[in-house]
Amino acid sequence: MSPDKNPQTMKPLTAAAKLGIYLPATPEEFRNSTITRAQLEELRGNPPEWLTELRRTGPFPRDEVARKLGISNSGLSRAGVSDALTADEIAALLAEQPDWLVKERENLVTVRKEADRVKEKAAERRAASNRPAKNLFGEK
Repeated sequence: MSPDKNPQTMKPLTAAAKLGIYLPATPEEFRNSTITRAQLEELRGNPPEWLTELRRTGPFPRDEVARKLGISNSGLSRAGVSDALTADEIAALLAEQPDWLVKERENLVTVRKEADRVKEKAAERRAASNRPAKNLFGEK
């Protein structure tokens, strides 16, 4: 980058999403400033103590909670989980295995199997014709 250009910046919400952390749990200085790409890379490569602690104990954003529970974001909504959860709360849910969690995990497995089936069927159809492969589901 040339010295006369301004560095690209992002809002704290965007930086938090890229770091996989819950923005309201970050320090005030992080929430109230714009972050440059260089600062984001520094946070990734050499995380401060607050970032390390957040990644270890949470609270975690919804997508991370869903991933750790093995369900979809929609499954969290159906279960009425609207807040970010900590590592201890997630561990308690995994140990307890409430009915909604078991059902949503089974639902995610079913959805993924169906997506695989549809993908295989499309690949078979393409192989049967002489058409070039398409970029299905973001894969190459």
